[in-house]
Amino acid sequence: MIRLFHVSDVHFGAEDPQAIAWFSERVAAEKPDAVIMTGDLTMRATRDEFQRGGDWLRSLGVPVTLEVGNHDIPYYWDPFRRIFAPYQRYATVERMIERELDLPGVTIVPLKTTARAQWRWNWSKGRVSAGSLRRALAMIEQVPPGRLIFVAAHHPLIEGGTKGTAKTRHGDSALTALAQAGAHAVLSGHVHDPFDVPVEREGRIVRMIGAGTLSKRVRNSPPAFNEIRIVDGRFETIARTMDEATGTAAARRPISEDTAEPRIEPAAIV
Repeated sequence: MIRLFHVSDVHFGAEDPQAIAWFSERVAAEKPDAVIMTGDLTMRATRDEFQRGGDWLRSLGVPVTLEVGNHDIPYYWDPFRRIFAPYQRYATVERMIERELDLPGVTIVPLKTTARAQWRWNWSKGRVSAGSLRRALAMIEQVPPGRLIFVAAHHPLIEGGTKGTAKTRHGDSALTALAQAGAHAVLSGHVHDPFDVPVEREGRIVRMIGAGTLSKRVRNSPPAFNEIRIVDGRFETIARTMDEATGTAAARRPISEDTAEPRIEPAAIV
């Protein structure tokens, strides 16, 4: 069995120290095969936040791939740095960013969904550029037959029924292209609540899987991460929340499972 821990939106600078310690303890005790971090490692993209976030990810002691979130780009009040040097402060995490992971039976492919600027007021929302999609599709094309393909992005490509929204431009068409190319799931964050939604595209099912947050900026669910279990080419998603420390049954409930006829469960929060 392959076990992946999918975590997102830690927001160093607004992190929840108890949630971060809990996640670190789970990694140390359960030793997942890899950690997939789908963005917003920081709150305001400062050097200190990146340093602390990078130190934490390295301390986990397992392979990590990191996507860039909208909070990981300098904010609007620093327009010069945002437009011309948005990645200048990434030195401490550079080797983890958009790292393609090859594990037994599964490949993790990065997809950038952030933008330095957009033709709309809210630049925090997602955008899939033609170049980003092209790079992801090229990586998928190189994946050996018979492997699961998980695409890692920060923004959900389509809405998953959560309180928060991504409104990802070109996300719908990107999802179709990824499904056609053979992707089995798109992992994301941004909305701070877990979900797992099977979507049919071109006769195939591709899963939209969202992780919760380990920050203080919670919405409809407590601090959480996803555990993805892969057995014999099939996988299930389990939302793990800090409530599991109390022993409540709801704290470790599958939110969707890879079955012959997947059921749609938007925003199934545990």
